[in-house]
Parts: sequence; structure tokens; C-alpha cells
Amino acid sequence: MNSLITLGANVLDPESVKETIADAKCLKHKVGEPWSDSRKQAVVTAYSAFLKMQGKTWDRPNYNATRKLPFIPTEHELDTLVAGCGKKTATFLQLLKETGMRCGEAVRLKWIDIDLERRTMTLNSPEKRGNPRMFKVSNKLINMLSALPKISEKVFPVAKASHIRSTFYASRKRLARKLQNLRLMRITFHTFRHWKAIILYHKTKDILYVKEFLGHKKIDTTLLYTQIERVLFEEKTDDFTVKVAQNPEKIKQLLEVGFEYICEKDDLMFFRKRK
Repeated sequence: MNSLITLGANVLDPESVKETIADAKCLKHKVGEPWSDSRKQAVVTAYSAFLKMQGKTWDRPNYNATRKLPFIPTEHELDTLVAGCGKKTATFLQLLKETGMRCGEAVRLKWIDIDLERRTMTLNSPEKRGNPRMFKVSNKLINMLSALPKISEKVFPVAKASHIRSTFYASRKRLARKLQNLRLMRITFHTFRHWKAIILYHKTKDILYVKEFLGHKKIDTTLLYTQIERVLFEEKTDDFTVKVAQNPEKIKQLLEVGFEYICEKDDLMFFRKRK
């Protein structure tokens, strides 16, 4: 509703609203870019709810929202943004990268949800009616979190997600210019979630695991990532390094450096890792 008013619509006149939605363009971040059909449909739904509260109806326009394939950056590009932002924003980005949380979920995270000693965090307030999740995170993220001031029950005490987003966009713009890499401008908070899903599926080939990790209710939402993963990694060689192990210590060493168990024969366990 705020967007409609900002764009000059008379919210008491459905025809004015209809015209505004049809011609709407972004005012921030992607200035001048027309609204997507998905956004238009969301605004139509919101305005319909507003009219319903007023006891009114309107001849609502229909927009066919089509799902587009998300932009997937390289890990180096994500790490570049993390390294180039201030302490709080960098920690927020690292959190998104490791957990695949939605922005709103990360903003609501409380210190009580984090076990610094066991390097775990619990998400009990998921968005979009998603499932609750628990994450094991890296020492790097724990150290970054520990360095933040604990001035609130929330880890990131901001009034709205838009506040931290504005800071991020300013840093992103500065880094894109400095490094002459305009791809960085395509990275949003949600891009970190898409990247995490792709990497998880590539490593595990377990779509159900990825679904549970992201908290999706329906697997159809997760299946999108299988197509992207096949394309992004199709040029990878099918050559493998093969190792053999007999004792638990050797097995542990191989698993720690990324080898996967293949089979056992003649009391020998065979492992392999893609070159």
C-alpha cells in the first residue's frame, strides 16, 4: 500500500490503482525497472484485501506470475561481499551463506537461539509457514557472532530488515565499482539462500535433505535447484582420485578431506573424490 501511495495512486479509486500497478516501476535498488508480474500480482492481492476491509470490491486485473531461474554467483563473489562489508553486515551475510535463512528469519534471530559452544543455532520462527530448523555452523561464523555487541535480545537489533538491506546495497555498489564486477549488483540477501541450496544438492544429491535444510513445505519448490545444478556443474570432469582404507583412523582422514565411501571388497574400503 505504501508503494502505491508513493507512486501517486489514489487508493480510494480502484481505477487509479489499476493504472498505477500496470505502469509501476521500482523506486529503489533497481530504479526504473518495471515491476515483475509476481510483484504486481502480490500488490493486487494486498489491495483486494484492503478493499474487502472497506466492504468494497473491484474488477481486479490478473497477472500471470512466472517463476524465473535465480542468479547463482560464485562462492568467491559471495565471500568478496562478506569481506568488503562492515562487521555487522558481514556477519549477517556469513549467516545467510551458511544457513540459507531468509532475510526476515535472520533478522529475528535471538542470542538465546545460538549455542556458541556447540556451534549450533535454532530457527523456531520460520517465514512462509516453513518448517523449523537447526544448523551447525562454522568456527568462522561463531567468532564473527561473538565479536558483535550484545545490546539487545536480538542478534541484529534493527527495526526492519530494510535497514540492514540498505547498508548492504551501499557496500555492494561500492565493491562492484571498485572491482569492476557488475555481477555483484545482482546479489541480494535471497541469493545466498539460492547458492546454499545449489551447493548442498551438488554435494549430497539428496533433494529431500535440501528440502529439509531450507524448510520448504513442498518439494516442488526445491526441485528447481536440480536443473540449475546440472547446468552449473556439467563441465566438471568425471575423473576421480581413489583411495583405499583398512583402519578407522584412515577412514576418518579420508572423510575429513571430502572423500566419499564407494564400496568394500576383500576387507578393503574404497573411497573416491572428484579431481
